[in-house]
Amino acid sequence: MRARQATAKQGWRFALVLGGGGMKGLAHVGALRALEERGWVPEVVVGTSIGALLGAAWANGFAIGELADVALSLERSDVFHVARREIATRLIRAPAIYRGSPVEALIRGFVGGLTFAELERRLVVASVDLNSGMQLYWGLPGLDRVSVADAVLGSCALPGFFPPREVDGHWCVDGALADNLPVALAATLGVDGVVAVDVGASSALRAETQTEGFAAIFARATEIVFDQLLEVRLARWEAPPLLLVQPRVEHVPMFSFEHTRELMDEGYRATDAALDQAGDAIRAGGGGIFPRRLFRLGVDRGR
Repeated sequence: MRARQATAKQGWRFALVLGGGGMKGLAHVGALRALEERGWVPEVVVGTSIGALLGAAWANGFAIGELADVALSLERSDVFHVARREIATRLIRAPAIYRGSPVEALIRGFVGGLTFAELERRLVVASVDLNSGMQLYWGLPGLDRVSVADAVLGSCALPGFFPPREVDGHWCVDGALADNLPVALAATLGVDGVVAVDVGASSALRAETQTEGFAAIFARATEIVFDQLLEVRLARWEAPPLLLVQPRVEHVPMFSFEHTRELMDEGYRATDAALDQAGDAIRAGGGGIFPRRLFRLGVDRGR
């Protein structure tokens, strides 16, 4: 068995960023397990969408094994309930295709009615005010006395799919609309480095997406936006050091429930490999992105 490298360094603090990406975000469970095995315990977790949901569960003390069990038991009906009554009575004025209550029940199973100030560990949840367009980071000082469940539900409220959620007077929607992987915010939280797990962006080439229906077309469109926004942000990155983990999950549909084990395994593999390759370098100080990014190549691994 190979020796385990890149174990936690005493006194070195990092923020963990868990990005959005629909069900592909279950790769975060594997990423958390890989970090835990190395003794890498984040000072704070910053989450968007499903990254906010899993980050909230972790911040409330749930073990990685418990998260894996919940993930493996999830079925489509646990998340997606068509809002038939709203659609029938309000037609195009219905706020969303799906009801928010199933997702809310899932979230409250992790955090109940706790506020951010009551969590065991630090958590920041990214969302967007639908009316003003302002980015909101629940859990920061002054924004930590609100319900964690409400904030996470807002962060998961993909427009058109799930209804906006009111949080402290703000109607919140998916934080990914403005920043799916909020590494810049994480860098301001008094840490020595940032570890980010990106499951949303994809530069992989596709074929025949136009024939696969509304959900597939919408998911592909969001991947393109996430990819472009992330590249802009990373092009300007200097400090603190950033360990960027990008599991190979682009072939998995955003709303698929058939790849859970594969996603968790890939999240573990990618994080483990990144720690082996650059875990020591990121803690050595300086700035930049690790592993070093020389170029980007779009490939199609899923067809």
